[in-house]
Amino acid sequence: MSTTHSQHPHPHQGVEVYQGEYVFAELVDDEEPCTADDQDPPRRRPAADTIRRLTRGAAIALQVLGRHTTPGLRHGWQATVHWTTVGYMSDDEIRRRLVKKHLDTYTDQRDDTASDISRLNKKAQKLAREAVDFGLTREEASQLKDVTGELQRRRTAGTALARIPFDVEAVQPTADQIKSYRTHQGLARFAGVILPASAATIGVLLAAPLAGLITLPVLAGAAWWLGRHPLALTQRALPADLYGPTELEPPTRPADPANAAAATPADEDLTPYPIAQATTPEEAEEALRRAILHEGGDLDTVTDGRREPWGWSARVTFKTGSPDDLNADQTYKGLITLLRLRRNGLLIEGDPNAGEACTVRMLLADPFTPDLVGPLPYRPPLSASITDIFDFGVAMDASELAFSLAGLMLLMVADSGGGKSGIMLALAEAATSTVDAAVLNLDPVGTGVGDLGPAITLNATMSDKKIIAVLKFLLALCTARARLRAAYGWGNKWQVSPLHPALLVFVDEWPQLSPKAKALLIKLLLLGRKEAIWVYGGSQYGTKDHLGEAIGPKLSAKLLGACRRVDVTELLGGGALAEGYRADLIRAATHTAVNDAGQIYGVGLPGMPDRPIRYQVREIPAQLAARLGAERATAGLPDLTHTLTEAGLLLKWHELIKLCAGQPSPLGEDTPDLPEILALLREAFLRESDPTFLTMNQVHQHLRDEDPDQWGKWDDRDDQGRLRELGKTLARQLQKADVELSSERITELDGSPRGYYLADIEDAISSLS
Repeated sequence: MSTTHSQHPHPHQGVEVYQGEYVFAELVDDEEPCTADDQDPPRRRPAADTIRRLTRGAAIALQVLGRHTTPGLRHGWQATVHWTTVGYMSDDEIRRRLVKKHLDTYTDQRDDTASDISRLNKKAQKLAREAVDFGLTREEASQLKDVTGELQRRRTAGTALARIPFDVEAVQPTADQIKSYRTHQGLARFAGVILPASAATIGVLLAAPLAGLITLPVLAGAAWWLGRHPLALTQRALPADLYGPTELEPPTRPADPANAAAATPADEDLTPYPIAQATTPEEAEEALRRAILHEGGDLDTVTDGRREPWGWSARVTFKTGSPDDLNADQTYKGLITLLRLRRNGLLIEGDPNAGEACTVRMLLADPFTPDLVGPLPYRPPLSASITDIFDFGVAMDASELAFSLAGLMLLMVADSGGGKSGIMLALAEAATSTVDAAVLNLDPVGTGVGDLGPAITLNATMSDKKIIAVLKFLLALCTARARLRAAYGWGNKWQVSPLHPALLVFVDEWPQLSPKAKALLIKLLLLGRKEAIWVYGGSQYGTKDHLGEAIGPKLSAKLLGACRRVDVTELLGGGALAEGYRADLIRAATHTAVNDAGQIYGVGLPGMPDRPIRYQVREIPAQLAARLGAERATAGLPDLTHTLTEAGLLLKWHELIKLCAGQPSPLGEDTPDLPEILALLREAFLRESDPTFLTMNQVHQHLRDEDPDQWGKWDDRDDQGRLRELGKTLARQLQKADVELSSERITELDGSPRGYYLADIEDAISSLS
C-alpha cells in the first residue's frame, strides 16, 4: 500500500479516506488469487524513507540555525580580535598608562625611601633610649652606629630624590611606542589566553565527545543571541584612575621647542607685561621671555613654567652669554621693573649641570608661609646622635634644610636683625638633644644661645677672661685628644660616642672678641675638627678686618643671611653674586617688621647641594627654648667625666666651671694682673692634684700640652740640654713679669732634680694680689 496527495483517484483503484487524506488501494478479486509472479515489488522500504525524511529535516534545521548563528559567530570573533588587539583602548589611554607607569615608579621610590627613613629613625631612637637606660655593649654601640649611618644615607638619598622633579615631557610616548604597546599586548593575550583556551577546548572534545554535544546547544544559543544583539566595538571612556594626576594630562606645549620657535611669526608682539597678569604657565614663560629679550638676552628657550605659592618659576636656557648676566645690576633692575616684582623679588639659580641654563624665581609674595615652613619638630632629651641629620627648615622649592652638625667648622654672617642669633639657637637646640655632644656657649657682649638655660654644659659670656680661659682649655684638650686618638688607633679623627662626646662651641658676636681671644679661636678652628671640638661662629661681618684673620673662606660651612655684598664675595668668591647668592638682597628685621629674618643661603652643609637658593630656618621662641632646656637638663646632659679624666683635664674642667660660674678659683683668674707664666705654673700643679712639688721634667710636660709650638722646640735635644733651655726660658719670663720665683733643688727625690715647690708658687701669687 502506498499513499499520495493527489485529489483525483486512479480509475482502477479504490479510494478510502484515512485521517482526512485520500488513500488509494488496489482492488483485488478474491475469486481470482494472484501468484507471486504476478505481484509488483515495493518501490521503497519504510526505514529508508524515515532516514531520508530525518536527513532532510536536519538539513533544513542546520540551514535555519546557520542563518541565525553565523552573524553571532562573526560578532564573537570580531569581539575576540578587538579584545586581543586592545582595540577598546584609545591612544590617549595608552599614553596615560605609559606615563602613569613612570609616575608610579617615581612615587614608589620616594615612598619606599620615606618608609625606610621612618623605620630606621624608630630603630635608632629605640637603641638610643636603651643606651640611656641600660648602657650599650660594644656590639650594641656598633649596631647603633651602623643604624645611624644608614639613616643618614637614606635621608641624604631622600633629600636628593625630593629635589628631582617628575619630567613629564621626557616620559611622553611617541606614536611608535603606542603602536608597539598594542602589538605586545596582542601577542601576549594571544599566546597567554587564546592559544591555551583553544587547546583546552579541543582536548576536552576529544576526550569526552558527549561534553561537546552538551555544550554545542549552549554555544549555538549564545551565538543566536549574539547575532541578534551585536556588541558595540568602540573605544571605552578613560578609567577614573587615569584622570587624577595632572602629570597624566596631555602636554600643552610642543614637544620640540625649536619647532615651536619656528612657528612663531616674525612680527610677533614682544611687548613686556607684568608677571602678575599671567594665569597659565605658558603666559608666565612668555612674560619672562619678553622681559629678558627686552634686556638684550640671547635666549634659546623658556620652559617649565610653574605656579608657586609665592609667584612663578621657570627654566631659562641661553644660546649665547650666561645665566649669570641676569644678576648684573642694570639687567636685574630692568627685569624687576618689567615684571613688576618686589624690590628683591627676582632670584636666579644656575644649573650646575648645564652652564647655559638656570632657574628663575619671580616673587610676588613672601616665599615662606607657615604652611611651607612647617612646625618645629620635637626632639626628646638624649634621643639623637650628633652625627644624625637634623631638619632645620625648608627651601623655597619645599625641599628640606637638613644636615648633620658633626665635623662642621661653621660661620654664620648676618646683619643685626638678620636672624643670626636665632639660627645659632636652632643649631644649639638640635645639639642639646643628643647623647654624645656637649654644648659650650661663648659671647663677649650678649648671652649667645643661653636661652637653652641648663641644657648648656658651660656658659662663658660677657667676660673676656672667661672666654680666654675656655679657649685655652679647649686647645689643651685638642692636644690631649690627639695623643689619645693615636693611642686608640682611631686614625685621623676622634670617634664620637656617649663615652667620648664631642664638644660644640657656639661663639656669637665674633668681631667683639678681644685680639687674644680671636687668636685663640682661630687656632682652635685649625686644630679642633679632628678632635671633635667643633666651632659654630656668628658674626655681623665676614671680612678679615672683623674676624682677625682671613679664616672665613677656609671654614667648611658658611651660612649667609642679610649682609653686605663684600661679605658674600669674601666668603664665597668674586663670582658668587652673579651665580645667584644674593644675600645682599635679604632684608633684615626692624623693630616693627620681621621682613626676611631667618632667611639664609648655605654652602658646605653636609649632604646638601651648594646651590643659590634661599632657606628659611624655623624660629625657636625664647620661652620654648627655656622649656626644652629645662627638660633636657632634668633628663641629664652628656657626661664628660670619662673623656676628661683620660685627658688629665678633669680638675681643670671643674675649676673652669667655677670660674664661669663666678666662683673663686685657685688658678688665679680672679686676680686681674696675674702674669700668664705664673698662671701656667699654677695650672700644672692643679692638674697633678696640688702635690708638694713638681720637677722641671713634669712642668715641661704640662707646658708642652698648653702650647707645643712654644714649649716643645727643644724636644730634639737630650734631657740635660732640654731642661737647661727650659729653665733659662722660665727664668726670663718670670723676670720679665716681675715675679720673684725661681726653681729649687727637690731634695726629697734621689739626685735632687730641679723643680718648683707649690708653697713658693702660692707665695708668688699672694705677693701680687
